[in-house]
Amino acid sequence: MVGSSYTVLASFGHVFELIPKNGAVEPDNHFHMNYQPVEKNLKHLTKIVSSAKKSTTLILATDPDREGEAIAWHICEYLKEKKAYDHLTVKRSTFHQITKKAIIHAIENPKDLNMHLVNAQHARRAMDYLLGFNISPLMWRTIKPGTSAGRVQSPALNLIVSRENARNQFETQEYWSITTESSIQKHPVTLTLYAQNQDKLDKFAITNDKEAQKIVSEIQKHKSAAVSDIKSQTRSRNPKAPFTTSTLQQEGSNKLGFPTAKTMKIAQELYEGIDIDGQQVGLITYMRTDSVHIATEAIPEIRDCIVNTYGSDHIPDSPRVFKTKTKNAQEAHEAIRPTHFDFPPNKIKEALSSDQLKLYQLIWSKTLASQMIPAQIDSTSVFVDIDQFQLKATGSVIKVAGFLKAYDDDQKQESKLPQIHAGDSVALLETNPHQHFTEPPPRYTEASLVKELEELGIGRPSTYASIISTLKKRQYVEIEGRKFIPTDIGDVVNKFLTLYFTMYIDHQFTAKMEDSLDDISRGEQGKEALLTTFWTGLSEQVQTISSDVKRSDVTHEELDEKCPECDATLLLKLGKHGKFIGCSQYPECNYTRPLNESAEKVEEKIDKPCPECSSDLIKKHSAAGSFIGCSNYPKCKHTEPLPENITDVDCPKCAKTKLIKRKSRRGKVFFGCPAYPKCKYATWNTPIKKACPACKWPIMTEKVLKKGTVIECPECKHKIDSDA
Repeated sequence: MVGSSYTVLASFGHVFELIPKNGAVEPDNHFHMNYQPVEKNLKHLTKIVSSAKKSTTLILATDPDREGEAIAWHICEYLKEKKAYDHLTVKRSTFHQITKKAIIHAIENPKDLNMHLVNAQHARRAMDYLLGFNISPLMWRTIKPGTSAGRVQSPALNLIVSRENARNQFETQEYWSITTESSIQKHPVTLTLYAQNQDKLDKFAITNDKEAQKIVSEIQKHKSAAVSDIKSQTRSRNPKAPFTTSTLQQEGSNKLGFPTAKTMKIAQELYEGIDIDGQQVGLITYMRTDSVHIATEAIPEIRDCIVNTYGSDHIPDSPRVFKTKTKNAQEAHEAIRPTHFDFPPNKIKEALSSDQLKLYQLIWSKTLASQMIPAQIDSTSVFVDIDQFQLKATGSVIKVAGFLKAYDDDQKQESKLPQIHAGDSVALLETNPHQHFTEPPPRYTEASLVKELEELGIGRPSTYASIISTLKKRQYVEIEGRKFIPTDIGDVVNKFLTLYFTMYIDHQFTAKMEDSLDDISRGEQGKEALLTTFWTGLSEQVQTISSDVKRSDVTHEELDEKCPECDATLLLKLGKHGKFIGCSQYPECNYTRPLNESAEKVEEKIDKPCPECSSDLIKKHSAAGSFIGCSNYPKCKHTEPLPENITDVDCPKCAKTKLIKRKSRRGKVFFGCPAYPKCKYATWNTPIKKACPACKWPIMTEKVLKKGTVIECPECKHKIDSDA
């Protein structure tokens, strides 16, 4: 793109990091920060130094945000240290799309390094370090080694735990609805009870079966009725703005099922460029942005593409203009959009992986839709009066599809009604009551968590993927059905922070810190002033609690229940494998039981003696699942699996015993050899007593995929249809 006189070198991300020990940030020395080169990137730095010594001009073209600005600054500082800087003419070039035009323009219009952005990044990094390195040691001592706190990670965890607590405290309410299947002009229409005695019924108007049946019997006395009223209106639905980082992550999760980290990884690949007919082409603009603005020069291309694809009647008279909510214009120049509108997804699909194509199609369609005409939707409500009851049916018809031809971000199914007029006859066919129960607030998905974080101003969209990855990596949360569930350790970590560092998981405090970082990036606030305020409160709190907090304060919770063995108070405790119930008089009393088991259920007797000592066998429970064990434990340590957990499949490795169903420490089901650790064979998928036709491995496994179930060999991965 720029010619053979240029040497293009990559830094491969950050080239410097804070030294990973105490003293990396010095509060008493104006918050001086001690850095060291990132070891894995040192070889790239060496190449940059070598090239700089032979060059006259250095163009810094790192990402156009505060992280990119900090990387550029560190490169300059390293060149100064290596005596390879003073002879250089240094320029800073930024671009938001990797196209020849954008790069040439950036090189021909260089800037100076923006130290406000550098200072904002340093302040952010210093706060993260000071919080982590001062709170985490307390957590290691009071909870367990490896736990940590984070300036943005911890408020995100608090959201997940608070939502789970709300679900646990939720009290279900019963309510009923009544529907009548009817026929209007031979068209089936479902009517719903709407009002009684001209008063609209609220959700809890009918609370039990008896009330519902009484109304049903009243309506069923009538075999027909007439349409008493019709209300229709046409509403206009405008397209939403093109993608920002946050909305792309949300739609990547909702529409494609991608974790946020995967969405950002694929977006990075599309931004950096794809090989198309031997040429590296950057397909989308920069994917870390808060802006919904589209560059003026791109608008004519988008409108031409809409005309060519959908027709000239699908573009508005003038381009749509969306306003960016973020205050930090320096980090948010343009929305995420395609860079080349002569590369529609179907034209270049052979050059893209399946996942790249899906995400590119999403970005392409969203961008086109944002500049298209509104959708026109006719909504109709039909009312039918039966004695004192009024029934209602609603339906919508898309009159003009507009932008919905390119992208539908609602995903609601529109029910249709026939052409109906007041006075039309209605045949009443069948009336039914329906029992419902209110549901607790839903658990967060990655998409809804990202949306909540953005609305609360916690972190920045570019950091959400790493926040979620950290929560998973630390095992503070588990994913079940694409929803977050806090683990026992996550719950205790949140309890510790809630008790002793409330300020630092408070959403308003965290959002205020983000605003302050934006102020620094605009030059409206000094870095040291913010860090001084932050550190003063944090250090005082750490000193206050460091000598007072005991492990039991955080990991033990007194229960309103007595120990069945010694009559002492029982405690809810945190152990190696999660929470359990134990006696407060431990070690004098060793009574324990699983959290979700009643005292009566724990020692369920098995109708056969122990084969080793003839004592009673009992059903026991552990984090790995239920099993049979000797009642004479620890003198006798005999165990065996429950009959229902034993498969009919021989272990393919040792061939000495049947595989059994077990649970991992995190509760995931797998199948393994009971001879462990002598035989360590295990598989996540359900084993099947069938040899692989390809490699002759003794067993196959049943693997459940989105497209259906397949039978797969765990060794050679050969697949056969589940019906074979």
